[in-house]
Amino acid sequence: MEEFEAMLDALKVNAFEWAKQLVLAIVIFWIGMRVVKVMMRAVTKALTLRDVDASLTTFLQSFLKIALQAVVVIATINQLGVETTSIVAILGAAGLAVGMALSGTLQNFAGGAMILMFKPFKVGDFIEAQGYSGTVKSIQIFTTILTTSDNKQVVIPNGGLSNGSLINYSAETTRRQ
Repeated sequence: MEEFEAMLDALKVNAFEWAKQLVLAIVIFWIGMRVVKVMMRAVTKALTLRDVDASLTTFLQSFLKIALQAVVVIATINQLGVETTSIVAILGAAGLAVGMALSGTLQNFAGGAMILMFKPFKVGDFIEAQGYSGTVKSIQIFTTILTTSDNKQVVIPNGGLSNGSLINYSAETTRRQ
């Protein structure tokens, strides 16, 4: 009977410690996500005040938000007592494997970076590409969103936009009829 009580006491102590770690991990996650949200507002405001191109702004916001959220998740997992170095190594290996499997998606990511660097078009331009024509609403990490003249939304992968032909009707101030 004494052995059972000793085991029960040990279980209570361990359960209390685990519950404490779990609550602390939830608090870290909650506060971390709130901090990410505040940081994203500050970044958005800073980019707006510096008059950064809208295309680059959406790209940077998406990339930064994903990176910051990953840091919060790793910190939360670390609080639970899981060894994060092994998690980071596993994530790196998984990232490589997924990257090879999703080469088309990586092509879209690289295409988005090329569009933002060489600026063949920007948000607000009227373009024709990939069989669609419309006004560029936003340039995101993997896709560009157009609004057509009949108010439809078209999502075009950036890989095709960076590798294919496109017509930018807004590039010049005047056009011949």
